[in-house]
Amino acid sequence: MSTFARDPWTEPPIGLLAELTHRCPLACPYCSNPIDLVRRERELSTADWLCVLDQAAELGVLQLHLSGGEPTLRSDLEAIVAHARKLEIYSNLITAGVGVSERRLEALAQAGLDHVQLSVQDIDPEGCDRIGGYRDALARKIAFARAVRRLGLPLTLNAVVHRHNLDRLEGFIDLALELDADRLEVAHVQYYGWALVNRAALMPTRGQLERSVAIVEEARARFGDRLLIDFVVPDYYARHPKPCTSGWGRAVIVVAPDGRVLPCHAAHVIPGLVFANVKDKPLRWIWQESPAFQRFRGFAWMQEPCRSCPRREIDFGGCRCQAMQLLGDPEATDPACSLSPHHTRIMAMADAEAAASPPTFRYRRLEPASSC
Repeated sequence: MSTFARDPWTEPPIGLLAELTHRCPLACPYCSNPIDLVRRERELSTADWLCVLDQAAELGVLQLHLSGGEPTLRSDLEAIVAHARKLEIYSNLITAGVGVSERRLEALAQAGLDHVQLSVQDIDPEGCDRIGGYRDALARKIAFARAVRRLGLPLTLNAVVHRHNLDRLEGFIDLALELDADRLEVAHVQYYGWALVNRAALMPTRGQLERSVAIVEEARARFGDRLLIDFVVPDYYARHPKPCTSGWGRAVIVVAPDGRVLPCHAAHVIPGLVFANVKDKPLRWIWQESPAFQRFRGFAWMQEPCRSCPRREIDFGGCRCQAMQLLGDPEATDPACSLSPHHTRIMAMADAEAAASPPTFRYRRLEPASSC
């Protein structure tokens, strides 16, 4: 019997992840955006996004995460932030921080921006340039972070770690302290989108992972509330799957640049699911009734051992997209789980890729439109 006092899938989403654009000055090989990126001419208009926010507020959304690509490439970002403030929705800007002037940042703060989450690819300037495919990125990011703090905005530093930068984890912690960040998110690469394409180039060794766990534990004990550190381990080395977006269609709703609405950013990899568009259907209907959001809600869809597992109300069956990508079956037990019959094989694959020489990156690029 479920221990939930109420059905958690009848509640409104807490957060809206608004992928305003897939355009980005960086070309990170671990980007979670789909390989088939949405071009500018297919992006929602300002009026569309303001309507989405109106519907989100009515639905009960409390947090707006402005993402991309690079959301500051939208010239209407201030208008979107101001509308969120008017609706009393907390707004969080997820940005690479390059090419954003202090004047632009001031305008966003004046519009009502509540929080900034800044990605840093490496603390080594050359490594930062190489991973992001952007020259002088680190200096620009540091200047941006200092401007964020001068304006009094809370700052989260997002360090996506992998085999090429994980050995400098202590430096990421030092940088977060130097920049007076409130939070540091140490997120091992999760293998979706471009990261899946580049998995063999990014996979850390087991030794690197174990050392990173020790470093984070020591830093948490040392710095306490001065710096909150979130830590996300790579699924391929985990014993238990992550509760992806806190359960399919349970806490987060994602709107892609072209208006498609998804339960998570990678859900498009599952064949047979049709994701409704906010230009055609109300957000409330999409969240409450659309077949794609209903597909993996609850527990009835689960196979064994998930269906009778006591952790099903902790991890909600793990990641359906990962099961699809690695096993070809979105209903299968997430192979990140030690109870999956495929878990050992996935871990062996990770070990083999980490032990081999890394291939060159396939950088995230928006391919030129074909001329036909």
